[in-house]
Amino acid sequence: MSQLKTIPASQFDAVDESSLQAAAGSYRATGITPGPGVMAAAPAVASWGVNRLDIVGVATDQQPWHRSWDGTTWSAWDVQGGRLSGDPAASTWGSGRLDVFGRGGDGALWHKWLDAGTWHAWESLGGRLVGGPGAASWSSGRIDVFVLGTDRALWHRSFDGISWAAWESLGGVLTTSPSVASWGPNRLDVFGRGQDNQLWHRAWTGSQWSAWEPLGGVLSSAPGASAQGLNRLDVFVRGQDNQLWHRSWDGTVWKAWEALGGGLTSSPSAASWGANRLDVFIRGNDLRLWHKWWDGTRWSAWVQEPA
Repeated sequence: MSQLKTIPASQFDAVDESSLQAAAGSYRATGITPGPGVMAAAPAVASWGVNRLDIVGVATDQQPWHRSWDGTTWSAWDVQGGRLSGDPAASTWGSGRLDVFGRGGDGALWHKWLDAGTWHAWESLGGRLVGGPGAASWSSGRIDVFVLGTDRALWHRSFDGISWAAWESLGGVLTTSPSVASWGPNRLDVFGRGQDNQLWHRAWTGSQWSAWEPLGGVLSSAPGASAQGLNRLDVFVRGQDNQLWHRSWDGTVWKAWEALGGGLTSSPSAASWGANRLDVFIRGNDLRLWHKWWDGTRWSAWVQEPA
């Protein structure tokens, strides 16, 4: 992937923060059934522990909604206020912590978080985004967020537990939002669709960024990535046939693509709450939330989750 000319970070960060902030209070549209029901974007999923899943979905009114799985039941949907444009992202760096990111109506990156049972207000992280963000954490207090800039390059911003670093450009020419996963301390693996519609990958190894590498496939959406253990990566994409496709890294080689069926109308999102466990969520042909999981032995059938 060739590197685009990039815009200065100061220009990338200069946006009007009023749009989402004005809508990020207690706004709730009347007549809306709790929960996104018919989804306007791809879902986001994260896990902070065994048998725990947190889902964020955007409804047709552009409000983000959240629900969680505790190993036995799904919670009710709860509305998070604000208006998002595009797919949300979610990440976690420890038990009881959930960070949610999205593109606001002003085109900037917005962030809110759940910490020990309390939701904190939306904050603007600036930038000029095309599509939704991707986020991951490689240690307690650490967050790395990636976005597609208006110059089509990959942009990155990180939180070290105290403050947010400035935006940096990582180059490339992407045609979708990025996805990112971490399988260990100081490790990040970022994925996106290139101009050739292939899956492309770049990794932070702890001291430097690797070169971009192509991983094949013919994608019709952004990828979704997850790490279920040391040196293990699982990447999911929507193919041109609208099926879910999967490719995995075992620490030595990339395995061949496999088709997992389904009728997708969004990018996939994936999370792992333990070794040999994967949970994948999509928006189906009916525009509702669908779920498929790997239990270490086999893939489940597709299940439509209750609205």
